[in-house]
Amino acid sequence: MSENTAAAPTGSAPTGSAPAGVVIAESATARGRRARIALRALQVLLALFYAIASALPKLIGHESAAESFERLGWSSAGMYTIGALELAGAIALLIPVLQSVAAMALSALMVGAFIVQTTVFDGQYAATPVILLVPLTLIAWARRRHNADLLRLLRRRV
Repeated sequence: MSENTAAAPTGSAPTGSAPAGVVIAESATARGRRARIALRALQVLLALFYAIASALPKLIGHESAAESFERLGWSSAGMYTIGALELAGAIALLIPVLQSVAAMALSALMVGAFIVQTTVFDGQYAATPVILLVPLTLIAWARRRHNADLLRLLRRRV
């Protein structure tokens, strides 16, 4: 018997129905599957956001992104670097062994974005990086076991 199922007391299940422990295990499995699907959907949505809405304007040198980086006093190289980091993070969110690390790296970028928004831009869009930190933290925590897999892969290479 699985550790997730408990033996049903004798005579507790009506004829033709599954023991109570089996029903509990099946509902827990279904909940776990739904949670994994929801987390994966969240990762895909965040990856699309970072690739299209955030990285793309920086990588194509869109006027709004260029103006923001000029106001920061950063060159276009800074804009392209941040865009490339966001695009790399977006792609890595979709690769199982990199998911947690990508979420942590994007979280670090969002902390930096929050600091820049509050100090340079007077907090005009400071809520956006804070809001993005919530799902990124969830992904980093939920996918944390992949960090051990990544370390094993890296150790094999060395």
